[in-house]
This record gives sequence, structure tokens and C-alpha cells, in this order.
Amino acid sequence: MIGAQALMKTLVDAGVEVCFTNPGTSEMHFVAALDGEPGMRAVLALFEGVATGAADGYARMADKPAATLLHLGCGLGNGLANLHNARKGKVPVVNIVGDHATTHVRYDAQLQSDIETVARNVSPGFVRTARSSAGLGRDAADAIAAARGLPGSVATLILPADVSWSEGGEPCMPPPPATPAAADPASVAAVAAAIRAGGRVALLLGGRALREPALLAAGRIAAHTGVKLLAEVFPTRLERGAGLPPVERIAYLAEMAGVQLAGLDHLVLVDAKAPVSFFAYPGKPSDLVPEGCQVLSLSTPAQDAAASLAALAEALGAAQAMPARQAAQRPGRPRGRLTAPKVCKAVGHLLPERAIIVDEAITSGLMLGLMTAGAPRHDLLTLTGGAIGQGLPSAAGAAIACPGRPVLALVGDGSAMYTVQALWTMAREALHVVAIVFNNASYSVLNVELERVGAGTGGPKARSQLNLGEPALNFAQMAQSMGVHAVRTDDAGEFANALAYALDHPGPHLIEALVPESLSGAKRKLLPWLLRSLPHLPQPLAQALKRKIAP
Repeated sequence: MIGAQALMKTLVDAGVEVCFTNPGTSEMHFVAALDGEPGMRAVLALFEGVATGAADGYARMADKPAATLLHLGCGLGNGLANLHNARKGKVPVVNIVGDHATTHVRYDAQLQSDIETVARNVSPGFVRTARSSAGLGRDAADAIAAARGLPGSVATLILPADVSWSEGGEPCMPPPPATPAAADPASVAAVAAAIRAGGRVALLLGGRALREPALLAAGRIAAHTGVKLLAEVFPTRLERGAGLPPVERIAYLAEMAGVQLAGLDHLVLVDAKAPVSFFAYPGKPSDLVPEGCQVLSLSTPAQDAAASLAALAEALGAAQAMPARQAAQRPGRPRGRLTAPKVCKAVGHLLPERAIIVDEAITSGLMLGLMTAGAPRHDLLTLTGGAIGQGLPSAAGAAIACPGRPVLALVGDGSAMYTVQALWTMAREALHVVAIVFNNASYSVLNVELERVGAGTGGPKARSQLNLGEPALNFAQMAQSMGVHAVRTDDAGEFANALAYALDHPGPHLIEALVPESLSGAKRKLLPWLLRSLPHLPQPLAQALKRKIAP
């Protein structure tokens, strides 16, 4: 058995059943080994960022890692952005990167690079270069164990070509995943005491605390004690919809997050970190925890969030409380000229049971949460690391993980162009993904940020760097060229019809929504002033304005 065969068997025996690939010459023995292992599904991507983003989306929905296969340091570099998103989301990925043969390294050939240094950006906990075919199986088992522990992580295994092609490979079985412990009794007691003491308390839920068992336990605590339920701004996976306890996501804009957190006496972290501003802004704090608010930790990402919340509910006498549940309700069918809110309205109107939404709509998705809150139960995947280009690949991976569930990817036009090659993979694999691209011909969020960072409104040269309209992009034509059924429209009724058709017909679809910017004209001019004024307004008025702009 050569090294590549031992590696393949180690992966499959450990339950790693999908490999998202963009191979090169150094990886040919791994590619050849795929034919000898029927338990491994190989999914080709035309760009490394698609492979890594698909592995991220797959693992979020499958609750186990996929593998990637990348070509040398340059291929890893091309895939870094979506590995960064996976790292920030604590998503398990076994990231396999081919390398030159060990005997070839000293010649410093054209593609030679320091792969380990590149990999540590996204794999701080596990980077290893395999040194022998005999040890490759153990190296792979260690990578799998590192990836699928709690918290999940990106584990990078570097595979030299001669380690892959040489004989002497031995498969190895990794240890079974450890069962995470609940929060220790002292942490539970400290949080319970803070809640009993009165004052305003919020539970900030992240990671696995946003799955149904944990949400129900948190809902019981909220019903019994009146604590507020908050979710981190960009959840890895949020289970939501009719019948589940509603939870309010922290806003992206720091000023609005400040409104949500204002007046808290205690903020309790459950598989989450204390909120900070996405960027630094002149004269504004980066730490969003209000002055005088005590931060407590109930459970860490390495612990069992659901069991920790259940223990807290028991300590508070809330184990039998009835949690508030989201009522089933849908918005009406949109009509008239198409806008971004009307796209979100159509999604809420038509969203099927058990759908998966991948949200990378940026400013165009401001109304998505409101419009889908009472829709049938669904999962929401978001941009955990802020590196755009995640939406389309993640949707492909989620569809492979859950073949019986429709996937909707809501993506901005700028974001879509980062990894538009994912459409080809969707067509090749016949995935039921509905890609909705908001074409507003602009990096709209950056027009807002230009003023928020204190750089002014910008002159013609500055504004041109944020304009995607010259030349105009046509995503429907791009999709059709890659085998994806596609339409484009600026009419709300036509959009709703196209979405209904796409949901009823399995296979990949793209709907290009020609919409104006959500924050433009007077709205954009007023927004910086409004954000600056929020901390100085009466809380009821500030909260009402926040709900109006970003519900």
C-alpha cells in the first residue's frame, strides 16, 4: 500500500467521506487513489476558494469534517479566505495540501514555498508535514482528531509527493471524539447568582448554543427569569423559524449593537466571546460591552453548551418552564419594482420546510431576519470570519451534506464575483441550490464605511473604486455558461415566480435580482449622523430606530 492509499483509507474509516479538490501534479497519486476507495466522494472545484468554502459549508451541516485537496503553497493561499471563515466559525476541516517531493525541495523550484508558515494563519492548532509513508496514516489520524474536537478547527496536513507515492503506508484509526463536559458547577452557580440578584442580564449565545436543544434550555431560562437572549453577530449555524425560541442577533454596526447592549448589568457568554466592533473607528470604542457590565462565562466552545444551559435552568428552577416560541407567520407576496427588502420578503413568503439559508447578502439582507423569522424551521449559515466569497461555495457544501434539503444562497454582487466558479460545481454535482445574487452594481457596504471611518464622502476617483456598474455584470449569463438555469429580473412578481419555480425543480438555479442599493441617497447621508446620535438618544427611541434600520 502506498502512502496515498493509506491516507485515503484512514480518512474514510474515520468518517471523512467527501473531499473537495483542486489538485495539481504533486497530488496525482492521491487523485489516483480515489478510484480504489468507493467510500470517498470527490468534488472538483475550479478555484481553491470554492473547495475550502464548500468544505466549510459541508461541515457546518454534516457536523463532521470534509477533506480538501489543494496544490502546494500557492493553492493554499488561494483558499485561505474561506479557511479563515471556517477557523473563526470553529468548523472542522481536514485541509490536505500537496507539496514537492522531499528530495526536490532543495532545488527551490518555481512553486516552492513555506507552506507551514502560510497554513498557521488558519490552522494555529495543527500543522504537520508528513515525513514518511509509514507514518502518514498516523499523521492523518492526528489531523482528523484535531479537526473534529471541540471546538472544531482547521487541521492542515502537508503531503509531499514522494510520501504519497512510496510504499509502506499503514492506515490508522483516530480515537473517537471525546464527549464534551458541561460547565463546571462553580460557573453555573456564579451565573445563577448573578441572575437571581436582579438587574438586567443577557445570555449571549454562539456556536452550538444556537442549536435546538440549547435554544430550548435558554428559552426556559428566559421565560422563568426574564433574561434577554442574544446571538453573536455572525453565527456558524443558527436553527430558527416557527416553533423555536426567537433570539436577537447582535447588529453588525457597532453603534446599533451598543443600543442592544445598553443598560446590561451582566452579560453571560455561552459558547461565545464578548462582542467587539468589527473594525476600529476614530473616537469609538472597540469593546462593545457597556461600562459597568460584568461579563460572565457559563460555557466555553470546548464544553457542551446545551448541557450547560440545562444545568443553569435546573439551578434556577426553570427546567419545567415553557419557553416562548416563534409564531408561524409569513409575509405576503411582493409586488412592483424589485428592491432588496422585497427579495427578502419573497424568500420569507416561499421558504420551504427544512431549508438551509446561506446569507452573504451584506447590506441587501438587512430585512432577511425579519422576513423569515416566522417561516418554517430552517438553518442559517453566515459569514463567520467576514471574508467575502463564502456564500456560493458554502451553499454547495451544505447541499452535499444535506441532499434532501433545498439550499438558498443570498449573495451580493461583489461577493459573488470572488467565487463565481462555485456555480460550475453546483451544475456538475446537480445540487439543489438556489443562488440569489443582489446586483446593485456597487460595493454598497463600503460606501457606508467610507463615511463611518471618517474619510468623508469621497471624490470621483474614490467613489469609482466602489462602483461595479462599469462595465455591467450579467450573472444570469455567467451562470448559464456554467450549466446553471438562470434568470434576471427587476420586477418583484417575476422574482417570486422565479423563486417558486427554482424551489420546485431540483438542480441548481440562479436568480439575478436587479435592485437599487439598500443604503443610498438620503439614507446613506443620514446614516452616519444617525449612528453618531444613537448613544445620546433616549433608549426607547434608539431601540426603535435600530429596529427600523436593521431589524
